[in-house]
Amino acid sequence: MSRYLDMVDHPSHVKKLTLDQLSELAVEVRQELITKLAKNGGHLGPNLGVVELSIALHHVFSTPKDKFVWDVSHQCYVHKILTGRKDRFHTIRTTDGLNGFALRTESEHDCYGAGHAGTALSAALGMAAARDQRKGDEHVVCIFGDAALTNGISFEALNNLHHTTKRFIGILNDNEWSIAKNVGAIATYLGKLTTNPRYNRITRDFATWVKRLPKGELALKLGHKAEEFLKGAATAVSLEHSPSQLEADGRGGHGSSVLFEEMGVRYLGPIDGHDLPLLISTLEYAKTFDQPIVIHILTQKGRGYQAALKHPEKFHGLGPYDIETGTTPPPKPGTPPTYQDVFGQAMVRLCQKDSSLVGITAAMPSGTGLKALEKAMPERYYDVGIAEEHAVLFAAGMATMGFRPVVAIYSTFLQRAYDCIVHDVALQELPVIFCMDRAGLSANDGPTHHGLFDISYLRCVPNLICMAPKDEDELVDMMYTASHAKHPCFIRYPRGNGEGVPIKDQPKLLEVGQAEVARNFANNKGPRVAIFALGNMMKIGHKVVEQLSAEGFDVALINPRFTKPIDAPLTEHYGNISDVVVTLEDHVLVGGYGSSVLELFSDKRIHTPVVRIGWPDAFIEHASTVDHLREKYGLTAERTIALVRAQFTIKAESAPKDANSPKVT
Repeated sequence: MSRYLDMVDHPSHVKKLTLDQLSELAVEVRQELITKLAKNGGHLGPNLGVVELSIALHHVFSTPKDKFVWDVSHQCYVHKILTGRKDRFHTIRTTDGLNGFALRTESEHDCYGAGHAGTALSAALGMAAARDQRKGDEHVVCIFGDAALTNGISFEALNNLHHTTKRFIGILNDNEWSIAKNVGAIATYLGKLTTNPRYNRITRDFATWVKRLPKGELALKLGHKAEEFLKGAATAVSLEHSPSQLEADGRGGHGSSVLFEEMGVRYLGPIDGHDLPLLISTLEYAKTFDQPIVIHILTQKGRGYQAALKHPEKFHGLGPYDIETGTTPPPKPGTPPTYQDVFGQAMVRLCQKDSSLVGITAAMPSGTGLKALEKAMPERYYDVGIAEEHAVLFAAGMATMGFRPVVAIYSTFLQRAYDCIVHDVALQELPVIFCMDRAGLSANDGPTHHGLFDISYLRCVPNLICMAPKDEDELVDMMYTASHAKHPCFIRYPRGNGEGVPIKDQPKLLEVGQAEVARNFANNKGPRVAIFALGNMMKIGHKVVEQLSAEGFDVALINPRFTKPIDAPLTEHYGNISDVVVTLEDHVLVGGYGSSVLELFSDKRIHTPVVRIGWPDAFIEHASTVDHLREKYGLTAERTIALVRAQFTIKAESAPKDANSPKVT
């Protein structure tokens, strides 16, 4: 028996299906998600929650003419399946396969790319303004989650919406989750809207009654003011305002309107986000509206798959899993702990000994490892939601009061709070500690999640201490060192497992700006090569040392530890006594650690050639593994060795031919 999904090769095909057929299509799409993602993993839970919404959107609107802007866009898998990419869906997040997020270069149906939360409302409003400028008639639909409303950019967009355009459709996909459970006043506010029995009962009964009247649909459109009154009355009750208080506020006893209405945006809902007929009729109505409108839908993250419903945080994004049980493969025996787990456990131990330390995360308790602190010492743990700017400013405020906040944010997400780092933390020399997980590649997530720019964007800021550990034990040493520093400290470390080294009972206090000589020159009279391998690149450094030493080179290996300040005396020393210097970094070459070595050599007039190994001046695509991308872009021991050999070939070719030849400098 053929599936309806097999008949859908273009979004226009969705329009040809009846409501019953669309409901069956939803079942088939869910099965497609569950079975195809089991092999390689992905963002299963969020996509199971938007199956009906995605189908309804494509039934009512016409992409690519109409524009769908997805906040974060990790929930656009169904959209990809319905827009001609279902035959490649099994490749999602793998090498040369579909990207796990919306990507403009992948399809004309992806009008805007994203990977961070809170961007969609502003971008969609920009599209609507551009449409209005050229007198277009396309629709712009922005799909954003309840978690996006914890992000300040979303409110900046809402503040401008009513004054910028008259035609804008926003869909608030409310599943009560971002990655972890949503926190804060916005989550509480939405909860009051969705659970207030008085408002829901009155509006439901009123709508049912009006629809029975002649031209009832038209009457509903004209009932805006009445509905606003009902919302206001219900909200007033939920907020425990008395009639006298409302009179005193000048609201005539009508109560307060809801958040969106106060900003000049028409609000509909909340409605069942899994009721296809209701979604379709509501979206059809929204198309006719001559005022910005937000439709509040309630969805279940993980709907249709019991394991995802039971563990929504786990199934937000995960690796391969067993379809029957939802379990993921256990780590192989002897697998080292992940850096995030080492960080989380170290935070608990450090907090137990130092009452000035607190942990702060921006909606990533599990991803950063701070879940351990939340469980062990909840009073020392803060989750501020997807609000990185607030997290940094919040930490700055605590630091002025004698605390040492530890802000755990992925390298790529910390970019969002750059001005706060400069203006509020660095300028005031506040002792905030930043632990930046996912520094380097987040292979299957792709360019929106690769942490390849933090050394560059931090090197130019005064008053900072920046570090990169070679292994998990040194990570703990750096955390301990940061807790004693009087300056803002940044520690970058990669996604995934550590090196498997034991962690000392008592961390070591590192000398700020002092590198570690892992292997000195052997003075074997061979050509001298000094290798500076930063952080997790030490593993490649050891391979290079082993191979070059076997070829007769005299090789030194240095663990720089610090990218700001670098160990200038030691670096200068090796620059003067080496024939070639090599820098290895899991970071872009532009403005990275190797650049700091070149700058030092320039200042000190050291002419020793420097071979820099790192990522090119480009956005690196996604792939199944980090190793694949390192091989492709040359971050390998083999390429490093080849470039070192080439330097000596150049020297030999440029050497004087005989004693009377002029010396080449």
